[in-house]
Amino acid sequence: MDGRAEETGVGRVLWITGAGSGMGRAVARSAVAAGWTVALSGRRADALHESAVAAGGTCLELPLDVRDGDAVRAARDRIVAEFGRIDGLVLAAGRNTPQRNWDDQDIATFHDVVAVNLGAVVTVLDATLPDLRASSGVAVVVSSYAGWSFHPSAGVAYSASKTALGSVVRTLNATEAGHGVRACHLCPGDVATDFLDQRPSVPDAAARERMLTPDDIARTVQFVLDSPAHVRIDELVLSPIVQR
Repeated sequence: MDGRAEETGVGRVLWITGAGSGMGRAVARSAVAAGWTVALSGRRADALHESAVAAGGTCLELPLDVRDGDAVRAARDRIVAEFGRIDGLVLAAGRNTPQRNWDDQDIATFHDVVAVNLGAVVTVLDATLPDLRASSGVAVVVSSYAGWSFHPSAGVAYSASKTALGSVVRTLNATEAGHGVRACHLCPGDVATDFLDQRPSVPDAAARERMLTPDDIARTVQFVLDSPAHVRIDELVLSPIVQR
């Protein structure tokens, strides 16, 4: 804990988007257990509350749609008003669609997927950058294996948006290193969460048994969050032993 954290009495402060289920919820549990003060955001207030209860401790629940820039900035202001700082981000909100290929995609849905997976990440980073500069903070951008290595079944919008996150992280690291800001492009392979329900062919229970778990992702995220301030983990790729 640094001096500024001691002054506020709340420890390091982490804001998680996409916190209502899956990887975001698992990260909330892990971060609270590691001593972080946590703010949770997602679209569904009831799901956020379930995540807060699962995490234990005191979590600030901030329901919002990450596509709404005004709501993002208002949530940032609320976190800073409540805790005085933001030390870390885990950007786990994501979107895909079963109609994801050139022969069946809907262009309005394409733009929505890109808005959630890419535009919203940049919006949150932009809103919190002064705070990350002040705290020499860390951002974990949850991307995808498809953002690291092309996979045609991921779809047009998803592949394009997740691949672009690599450039977002690289530019942030290249330009903000002087302020101590660090970002990680985290690229998980198949993870057994409800997100799989957005696939054209939904994996069955046997297939999910072979996948990564949300806790696998949370353990990896926690490693990044708790790494020393002089350590930057630019990119991490993790996969189940058998990657489809």
